[in-house]
Amino acid sequence: MNAVVVGVILMLALTLVRVNVIVAMTLSAIVAGLTAGLGIKQSLDAFNSGLSAGAEIALSYAMLGAFAVAISKSGLTRILAEKLLAKVDAKSEGSQTLLSYFILMIILACAISSQNLVPVHIAFIPILIPPLLVVFNKLKLDRRAIACILTFGLATSYMVLPYGFGGIYLYSILHKNLIDNGLEIVNTSVPIAMLIPALGMFIGLLIAVFVTYKKQRHYTASTMNNQSKAEPIKNPKKVMVVGLFAVLTSLIAQNISGSMILGGLVGVMIFSLFGIVKWEENGDVFSKGVAMIGFIMISAQGFASVMQATGDVQSLVNSGANLFDGNKPIAAAVILLVGLLITMGIGSSFSTVPIIATLFVPLCLELGFSVMATAALVGTAGALGDAGSPASDSTLGPTSGLNADGLHDHIWDSVVPTFLHFNIPLLIFGWIAAMVL
Repeated sequence: MNAVVVGVILMLALTLVRVNVIVAMTLSAIVAGLTAGLGIKQSLDAFNSGLSAGAEIALSYAMLGAFAVAISKSGLTRILAEKLLAKVDAKSEGSQTLLSYFILMIILACAISSQNLVPVHIAFIPILIPPLLVVFNKLKLDRRAIACILTFGLATSYMVLPYGFGGIYLYSILHKNLIDNGLEIVNTSVPIAMLIPALGMFIGLLIAVFVTYKKQRHYTASTMNNQSKAEPIKNPKKVMVVGLFAVLTSLIAQNISGSMILGGLVGVMIFSLFGIVKWEENGDVFSKGVAMIGFIMISAQGFASVMQATGDVQSLVNSGANLFDGNKPIAAAVILLVGLLITMGIGSSFSTVPIIATLFVPLCLELGFSVMATAALVGTAGALGDAGSPASDSTLGPTSGLNADGLHDHIWDSVVPTFLHFNIPLLIFGWIAAMVL
């Protein structure tokens, strides 16, 4: 049995029965290592060696979490929520529906912009989403739909828009690996090759928002009750000005430096320097900011390290190749499924492409796939799983914002909905792209 398949399936099964994600990834990594014959010591050594790679990511999430806590303590979130709630209360039911869709459109625009226009990645989520939770509750919006909107913006935009993180994925990673493995393709053709797969994700988004999660969903009103009992905010105008200045400065600092750590730190320091958050409260800010999401990302790096150490990633690809027997439809399906398995385990499409391109590009050329079909296959196989992996920041990011009040489950409210609405359409439309291009 292939160790990668065993590890990924076990990890997914454990998380679906609500085993802690960190525990699930650690156990699954050890089992995968034992399946590959590494032994306990080698498996743990491989796991530990990968942990250091996740340290920067974890610190980034912790710093962003601290910034989100500082924003909450400042009272900025309450001011914005109260203004929106006033608008909700003043509107009729039909107007509330229009307001709901307007808010969802704003969230989608922010998610897309975070990848391409202002490439801050998921840094905007812990800033934008928590203050809106009380509004979501009042409008009875299903947070699973919001998770799908966020994930769509985070994942689909880098697949087709060659700017910001999209430029990195399409040109620096996908195009480079296609060229390095013998495919002659102009870089501007790569985004075009990804249009059909991206269309699949768009259809999945429409189904999620207008069909699956269209009905109202009721959440506990404890957040609103606590808000109404809170003490009045002193000098709300100062809080608004300093808060908006902190958010903008944080985003600019991150955009210029490329560091989420610096961005979060700048935001926290501005709140402290202007006296919005007291210096003696900084310890509380940082302790609460060390969110579970950071530890999940560290564990994910350890899990990925074990998957690589087993040597079964290449074996999985080779096994799939042996099934083709010159059959292009089957070949396309197997290539996509292998990409799904690898990305689900690693949690990063950016890391998956270099692994699969080495073997799949020559194979596609040998089987007679066109240049555009090959680009679509490899690009889609790399992106598959990013939306539905428990360890992907495309799911962890939305959870970090939507679960700020403890009412949003990472697996069942973020991972499963995004897997169903994005990975399945990606499989179908990626296969169609391979057949028609």
